[in-house]
Amino acid sequence: MTPNIAIVHVQNPHWRGIRLWIPLFLLWVPVILLSPLILLVVLAMAIAREMNPLRVVKIFWDMVCGLRGTDVRVAADSNRVLVRIL
Repeated sequence: MTPNIAIVHVQNPHWRGIRLWIPLFLLWVPVILLSPLILLVVLAMAIAREMNPLRVVKIFWDMVCGLRGTDVRVAADSNRVLVRIL
């Protein structure tokens, strides 16, 4: 299953943190519209590298689906950034 929402939370000791909910499912609309072009690029790259195009598409799809549950935390000095993909 593809990820649907990303939560970005930025904290700073000098001001109140900001939390953004980014709906990732809205990104699928441009991807669907650009899919013929994306498919041609994937096919060209697969042929240039002598790989099976269907395997390349499967690997990409597995990477996108594997993003679900990602939790990235970065802290520098007293600033913090948290990115969660649901």
